Amino acid sequence: MRWDNHRVVITAAGRDFGRTLAIRLADLGAEIFLSARELTAAQRVRDEIRNRGHQRAHAFACDLTNPASIRDFASSVAEHTDRIDILINNGSRYLSGPDLLSATDADVVDTIASGATGTVLTMKSFLPLLLNSEVPDVVTMVSACGTPGHHRSDAHDAFYAAKSAQAGFAEILSKRLRPQGVRVISLYPPDFDNADPLSEEWETTPREAKDALTSHSLVECILFAVAQPRDCFIKAFHFEQV
Repeated sequence: MRWDNHRVVITAAGRDFGRTLAIRLADLGAEIFLSARELTAAQRVRDEIRNRGHQRAHAFACDLTNPASIRDFASSVAEHTDRIDILINNGSRYLSGPDLLSATDADVVDTIASGATGTVLTMKSFLPLLLNSEVPDVVTMVSACGTPGHHRSDAHDAFYAAKSAQAGFAEILSKRLRPQGVRVISLYPPDFDNADPLSEEWETTPREAKDALTSHSLVECILFAVAQPRDCFIKAFHFEQV
């Protein structure tokens, strides 16, 4: 599937899996609107994409813990386009440490604000642009930590709380936005290998049954879900943990 007619917003795309998504979707022809907390990080990824011959890439600053920053991001995107076809909620601060007392209050607030409040406000700010699309999709990178009963991660309790909030938000959005044609797709991966999409490892990282999940496979899950006919609402991808 080519994405030449798709306009895609990706949060937290300055590094890691957000960068991977931005580069891979741009390679498929999509116009990319990517954000990072620091503008310079977003600009680096934008430049990587443009250096590959894809000029339709735009970089923005967006602090997901700051409501005004989220609104400014959406307003800036609206200056470039009258619609968004796919919103990928990738941004959420990770916080490690299975001991509740190991994190400061500021760390807890920042983690929950970026993952929970940030996702809600990003969706709220971009919904008008999504509703202008004939094929609107919302993709949220949740985590296995957002699955009820999951306990195998060393993530901090606050990260579990943020991911559980994301999961609940996506669940109700899927019901309430379906009449308007908006599909809401959530991914619940455990820890996964994120090879650099511009390196040889992207193609050579093992993807057998005994291996850990890869970012390559996660990208393919997103491509698969979005490519389905509009009567096919794939709500979630859950993954077996090695």
